[in-house]
Amino acid sequence: MTMTEQIYGTSCGDIHYWINKESINSELQLVFLPGLTADHRLFEKQIEYFEGKYPIFVWDAPGHATSWPFCFDFNLMDKARWLDEILIKEGFDHPVIIGQSMGGYVGQAYAQLYPEKLKGFVSVDSAPLQRRYVTAAEIWLLKRMESVYRHYPWKSLLKTGTNGVATSNYGRKIMRDMMMTYDGDQKRYAKISGHGFRILAEAMEANLPYEIKCPALLICGEKDHAGSCIRYNKAWHKNTGIPIEWIKDAGHNSNTDAPEIVNRLIEDLVKKL
Repeated sequence: MTMTEQIYGTSCGDIHYWINKESINSELQLVFLPGLTADHRLFEKQIEYFEGKYPIFVWDAPGHATSWPFCFDFNLMDKARWLDEILIKEGFDHPVIIGQSMGGYVGQAYAQLYPEKLKGFVSVDSAPLQRRYVTAAEIWLLKRMESVYRHYPWKSLLKTGTNGVATSNYGRKIMRDMMMTYDGDQKRYAKISGHGFRILAEAMEANLPYEIKCPALLICGEKDHAGSCIRYNKAWHKNTGIPIEWIKDAGHNSNTDAPEIVNRLIEDLVKKL
């Protein structure tokens, strides 16, 4: 089985995505959304596992990897709208969104815009989009990250960017490979990061409900030290009652550190639908 690369044109640039519709179960479709600065390779182990079982989709988010050049005058809701347009085009009418980190925020924006369309939601090391979970200081900082990434020594950034998000050799290698897309163009890497954090802060400030009305699951690595991910997930689970699974010895990219466990959790949720 192989994923087919497709291109979807928007007013800001072309979005590249990969899709495979051949499957045993076609009533639900799995939509994988990678995190900030990561690309479609982040879900390599999930694609391998689910290909042929369900129709599957994964993208290089706007501005990321092959989805470049791209104009950075879009927000989080625009990303969710483009996603919906692509899903309509491909006949993905019952999507289950599996979003890692920033991908989970895109999933919540999608849930806000299209509550009746979303059939399932899995947050992988992401966090709630509601304003009440973050402090004013955190929002202030999110809006000013571009210059931080621009002036950080690239070799140090490469090291913290890989070792900081994964605990396994595989997880670190795949993250390093994805970061090397921007080797020699740190300005672009800083732009992608800075813009991503800024539109995230703006989406939080919009103070919308971002309610998940479909069956959902929160997945978080026990060693996830990206921002305050663990604190956010504890509060998210407590306030909403959405089930949570803590992944032992996994970092922020728990789907690369413990793919077998994460795949099983995704499959369990999808089977219940």
